[in-house]
Amino acid sequence: MGGDPVTKLFEAPLYPYKWSPDQGADNPVRHPVVVIGAGPVGLATAIDLAQADIPVVVLDDNDKVSVGSRAICFSKRSLEIFDRLGCGDEMVRKGVVWNVGKVFFGDRQVYDFNLLPEEGHKRPAFINLQQYYCELYLVERLRSLQAEGKPVEIRGGNKVTGLERKEDHTLVSIHTEDGDYFLEADWLIACDGAGSPARAMLGLDFVGRVFEDNFLIADVIMKAEFPTERWFWFDPPFNKGQSALLHKQPDGVWRIDLQLGWNIDKAQEKKPENVIPRLKHMLGEDVEFDLEWVSIYTFQCRRMEKFRHGRVIFAGDSAHQVSPFGARGANSGFQDIDNLGWKLKLVLTGKAPETLLDSYRFEREMAADENILQSTRSTDFITPKTEMSRIFRDAALDLSEHHAFARPLVNSGRLSVPCHYDGSPLNGPDADGLPARTRPGSPASDAPVGRSWLLDKIGGDFALLGLGVDVPPESDVHGLSVKGITVPLKDIGAELKARYLGDVGQAVYLIRPDQHVAARWTMLDRQEISNALAIALGKEGTGT
Repeated sequence: MGGDPVTKLFEAPLYPYKWSPDQGADNPVRHPVVVIGAGPVGLATAIDLAQADIPVVVLDDNDKVSVGSRAICFSKRSLEIFDRLGCGDEMVRKGVVWNVGKVFFGDRQVYDFNLLPEEGHKRPAFINLQQYYCELYLVERLRSLQAEGKPVEIRGGNKVTGLERKEDHTLVSIHTEDGDYFLEADWLIACDGAGSPARAMLGLDFVGRVFEDNFLIADVIMKAEFPTERWFWFDPPFNKGQSALLHKQPDGVWRIDLQLGWNIDKAQEKKPENVIPRLKHMLGEDVEFDLEWVSIYTFQCRRMEKFRHGRVIFAGDSAHQVSPFGARGANSGFQDIDNLGWKLKLVLTGKAPETLLDSYRFEREMAADENILQSTRSTDFITPKTEMSRIFRDAALDLSEHHAFARPLVNSGRLSVPCHYDGSPLNGPDADGLPARTRPGSPASDAPVGRSWLLDKIGGDFALLGLGVDVPPESDVHGLSVKGITVPLKDIGAELKARYLGDVGQAVYLIRPDQHVAARWTMLDRQEISNALAIALGKEGTGT
């Protein structure tokens, strides 16, 4: 691939090292927020804060995008977050859109599924997009914010070598080619990946399971007639007794995952002379392809016991790990930031107490547990640990070909969906009779509103949604400007009605900045709204 655009992307520094005035200061310079890690989650963190004029510095010892596709499946919820961050269109334009998956057992297809069977959503269930493109578009968005004068900086070639927690800040030690220097961070956000040096520097660790199995990832460039679907095989003829996965990516790149088993020589298995015969056995001897990237991974389903440690907060893979099947890694990381960003902004601007950040722990640790549970179940189904488990799995696969009741038993990786924060301390009142899918704590479901989309109208601030109820276009509540969106009964389409009203004639929803429902009623009551907003700000109450 020498000389092609992707190779140049790998080779060209996106954020090269340059000397900062902070390095020449007599005393460590203080910054409101320092982010460690310029991967997708760290970049999204910086963009989210910068859009709200919160000064943020991103530190990374690298200076370019990640090599290899790594994370490729970006969920509908992630795309909605990208829309709010200002780069959703770029991701979707480049990505491969898909909604359909197929499951094979041996040499036959047993069934297929549609992850987004209902109409009326702006974004698809998933796109496939190499992580390096995701990082590129996020860096480009960050640069556009810099051009607008937003207070965001990314420092490549800045390796964090030490962290010292203080009562009201963290002292950060940094190594560069020009020598070492220090920064002080009012708040430190660690987005430095599964191997998180920040976590190690603070003497923290994961708890959970490491599964005794290995999988080969191969990104191959080829011309193929496979449709843009997720194909998963149990016990295929080309990988007997194991499993396999095939996904299409942009630029004629295909992701292939092959289960290898536990007792293998990883270094040998990664060599092209061993990888290529495996791929030919799968694809056919006459299929021409080139290897772009090869890796071997081991399943891990683990998380930190606490995601917040005083003024240090962990997000993404640095806080939790799951198996790749189900696309829960990067997508849950973006949801971490979606949850954290608005809370940190309100704390930094004095509009909410610091204790609001405790709800980040509650909600995102709950989400991590949900993802780990689903990922563990997927792994146990894909790689049975006992003969009885294998018999059950194979029976479920056989039955699923002709009997719909068996299909929910088949688990080739339950794909990522956003968490419903049931029981969150930020949840306010709920009205009887409204649909369960949009109850307090739930992600707001998109729907067409006239020629626009509901989530685009809601945006990234607190919003009051009136369905058949007039709400003020703007309200000042607890020092916050709450946007009002009124949809008259005559303009409420079938999708909006089904997702937000059900059989109830009208409703009022309070939506959080991360587009999760905070509270809902069947009529407008300003005092009730004020009380619910106080709860959502962590100022009072324990939720309902």
